Formats: sequence, C-alpha cells, structure tokens
Amino acid sequence: MSVWKTLTGSVAAGAIAATFAIQGASAQVPESNEPIKLAMNEWTGQHISTVVAGEVLKRMGYTVEYVTAGYYPQLTALVDGDLDGSLEIWSSNIGEGFDEAMATGNISILGESGLVPQEEWVVPTYMLEMCPGLPSWEALNGCVDLFSTPDTAPSGRFLDYPAEWGDSNARRIEALGLDYVSIPSGGEGALIAEMKSAYDRKAPLVMMFWEPHWMWAQYDMTRVNLPEHVEGCETDPAVGPDPEVVYDCDWAPGSIWKVVNNDLQNTHPAAWKLIEAYQISNLEQAQMMSEIDDKGRDLMEVVNEWLDAHPDQVNAWTDAAMM
Repeated sequence: MSVWKTLTGSVAAGAIAATFAIQGASAQVPESNEPIKLAMNEWTGQHISTVVAGEVLKRMGYTVEYVTAGYYPQLTALVDGDLDGSLEIWSSNIGEGFDEAMATGNISILGESGLVPQEEWVVPTYMLEMCPGLPSWEALNGCVDLFSTPDTAPSGRFLDYPAEWGDSNARRIEALGLDYVSIPSGGEGALIAEMKSAYDRKAPLVMMFWEPHWMWAQYDMTRVNLPEHVEGCETDPAVGPDPEVVYDCDWAPGSIWKVVNNDLQNTHPAAWKLIEAYQISNLEQAQMMSEIDDKGRDLMEVVNEWLDAHPDQVNAWTDAAMM
C-alpha cells in the first residue's frame, strides 16, 4: 500500500484543452480557487475511485488536494470541513460513527459509487481438498490444526482486516463458536502478499477480503459460506441462528457511497454535481487496479490514461455538472 502525502496540482494543458471542448464549461468554473480536499484511504480501489473523480475536477479547472485519511478518522474531518469528500464509503463496515456523523447535518451521501460491493471470508480454492467440508464455515473447526500458527496455537489463525477497519470478525468468530484468533493485517498490501505467499507454497489460509478487486482475476479463491445474513443479526440476538448471540451471520451485502461536506454545494456547486454524477463499475476499477497493483504502474498515469480513453463517459459527468 502506498504511503500518500497531500498532493496538489493541475492537469497538463493538453488534457485541459481536450476536456474543455466540453460546452464552454471552463467559463463557469472554478467558482472558487480554494482547493477541493478528497480523502485517500488505505486501499488501491479507493485511490482509484478518488483520483478518477479528482482528475476530472482538475480538468474542469479546480484545484484538488488528495489527503491521507484513515477510514474511520476521516468522518471527523468530513464533519468539520477539513475534508470535502470521500468517494468510497462502504455501508457494511463504516461502523456506528457514520450514523453519528450523518446526524450532525454537516455531510451528505451523494448517491452510490457504481461499484457493487461484497465483503467475505475467503480461502484459496485448493483448501477445499485440504479441509473437507469447505466452503461451509462449519468445516473450519475440524481443520484448526491446519490453520494454526505459532502466534495462535492451539487455535487457528484468521487473517483479518486492519484493526482500524473494525473488529466485527472477532465477534463473528466468537458468535459462531470457532476456535480461531482474528489477527489484524497491515492493510490491503499485506492481505495481497499473504494470498500470493500462500499460493506459492500451497499453504493453509483463511482470510477476510472483498470485491471488487483484481485479485479475483489472478487467484482462484472461494468464498466461505457463513450463515445467511439477516437484517439485525449484528444487534439483536433473536435474529440469526443462535438466539443467544449477535454477529452469528455473514457480512451484509452493502452499498458504496460518495460522501461530501455540505459546504461544497455552496462553494463549488459544479464540483458537487460532478461528484453526484460520477460512477465507475467493478470492471473499470478492477482493470485500473490490475495495472497499478499487478503491473506496478503509477496511479496518476493509469487514471489519466483511462480518462483520455473514455471521453464520452467524462463528458457525460461534466455535462451533468454544468446543468
């Protein structure tokens, strides 16, 4: 995972000229020279979601700053106006703090990002032979020795999200009666590295992961089937298969939102509309992710190359922004 510093800049003159054949929009924006500050979180897909929107805003004439922000701490910055927007908020794992942030009245959801998300427990598909009964979660306790490591023995090791992304899997493991220890990873890069290493060695691994992601195209992974998610199972013991516990269910299918500070509508109204109109698909994001994470290419180069190759899509967003 790249370590991001605050980046500010304007797009090259040629790209501005190419985009602003867009119906005279350059005469009306930017409405302010104040920078638009967009949050950069801890994973490549979020970087892409943010920079695609940010680079289009630059092409419209805005100054954009990409600001490193932890996934949960960014909510305070959004509420306070220290950040103007965050382009990939997952409904399934943003936590209770999001409701509190929304209750302030200082931020708004500007629709969904276009991505179709799913968070899930996964194993390399070769594990189906090593641990009979997989992909059912109930097989895991029969394979504890297989998944045990020196730092978790005699329990099995479950490789989890970074600690700052929440601890719901620790509660899920306990609720399901699994003899496993949730071990937080160092972030997206660490999760990818562990999957690659496991495949190279055909080693046991059970871990948390998500879609969309380019890893699904590179590695044969299988989702672990947990008890079906039922609305309320995270908070009400009566919901779910065990009436005594919460979190005895799978991750909820979710939405991915674009969230902005409300002041943006007054200070940069066309930017507000651009963010509202902007969407990318799982496939579009995955293709760019593959170029960056798998081939080692520069994020800005990949994003601007993609924008140059999709003028109709860019024009549709900017036309909507100027309405």
